[in-house]
Amino acid sequence: MRIKSALAAAAIVALAGACGSGGGDGGSSSSSSSGEPVKINFLSLAWQKESVAANKQIVDEWNKANPNIQVTYVQGSWDNVNDQLVTQFAGGTAPDVIHNDSPALSGFATDGYLLDLKDKLPAELKSDIPQSAWDTVTFGDGKGGQGVYGVPFLQESQVIIANKKLLDAAKVRIPTPDNPWTWDEFSAAAKKMTKDGTFGVAWAMKSPVNKTLNLALNFGGTFFQTADGKTTVKVGPEEREVLQRIHDQLYTDKSADPAALGQGTADPLPAFYKGKFAMLPAGVFLRQQVAEQAPDGFEWVTLPGPKGTSAQQGAVSQTLSIAQDSKHPDEAMKFIAYFLNGANQAKLAKGDWLLPTSQQAAADPAMTTQENGWDVATASAKNLVVAPFLKVNGFDEWKTKVATPVLQEYFANKITIDEAAKRLVDEGNKVLERYQR
Repeated sequence: MRIKSALAAAAIVALAGACGSGGGDGGSSSSSSSGEPVKINFLSLAWQKESVAANKQIVDEWNKANPNIQVTYVQGSWDNVNDQLVTQFAGGTAPDVIHNDSPALSGFATDGYLLDLKDKLPAELKSDIPQSAWDTVTFGDGKGGQGVYGVPFLQESQVIIANKKLLDAAKVRIPTPDNPWTWDEFSAAAKKMTKDGTFGVAWAMKSPVNKTLNLALNFGGTFFQTADGKTTVKVGPEEREVLQRIHDQLYTDKSADPAALGQGTADPLPAFYKGKFAMLPAGVFLRQQVAEQAPDGFEWVTLPGPKGTSAQQGAVSQTLSIAQDSKHPDEAMKFIAYFLNGANQAKLAKGDWLLPTSQQAAADPAMTTQENGWDVATASAKNLVVAPFLKVNGFDEWKTKVATPVLQEYFANKITIDEAAKRLVDEGNKVLERYQR
């Protein structure tokens, strides 16, 4: 075990040396002092074939058009990126441009490892991305102010992927982005489609927390509250709405397939193709697997998520940041502005089957076609607001140690909603308290 750990550590350090730019005083120039081109390392976490191809294509196009600023594409992985970055930041070898997601930025920004971009953002880039997306990368700068520690470029919303044949046979109203189902209509539709051994809906709840918390905003549920600088867990009437409604579909209406409960997001798809249930609430990215794997002749549609008192959903963003120690922050910002322009964001969103933050990209015909539900998916971006948990120090531990097991027990009908609420709050506050001492 010790040998394996040592080898792993050595591998990380070796990778750090390979992709790091080294420390610096933050100054920049359009070429190095020797007349050689400025060299920038870009750590990308793209992993799907289409997405990797889009990333590399944009880097190649940049390098051809900018001989004095050359970007090296470095492949990273979501599985270990934050551990890798901790090592690289500590050693002064972090890449110049870093792909990550907004929940990871707060800690790195607090530790001084990321550059505050608020005074470096080009006007066109800043205005093309709505404020709700910028909110996902805005955190305290440790000096009483707020800093912007990344550029948000891809987001995920929750939609409903539905069996068109079963939907049509039930003769229910088909929801649209402008007129989505209410939660009551959604539950009624699920009940109507539950017959002859077929369930109306399936909730894959192996990892229930993000899905539940993001949908809770439909009723104004935030799960966290901050007063006098102290954050605590809150499970009141607003937070209980979505919890109770999903539970009712499972145990009162019996319109939700219990077999899906312990499954991961994509695990119910084989049963979906066989007509075991009619609707699968999921992130927009799941459309890719359905489009690529559904059997011939299987017809499916993408429906907007239901609405409560609003259609709001919580969002996090994939991001590009600049290391505080980058020797070439100005050139890095130029590259980011190019990489995330409207046309390129459309390519990146298409490759990842996610939503672009760029308003120019959202208007691209590739993002508005009815094919594979892109029109519904892209329209759902207007409902995204910053997920409240994004700003909570200690959220990851609360999610792993408290919320995941409690929600799994609740959705398995092993505890009541009152018991679930009490444990989320009591056990959760003990976790958060450690982070606020």
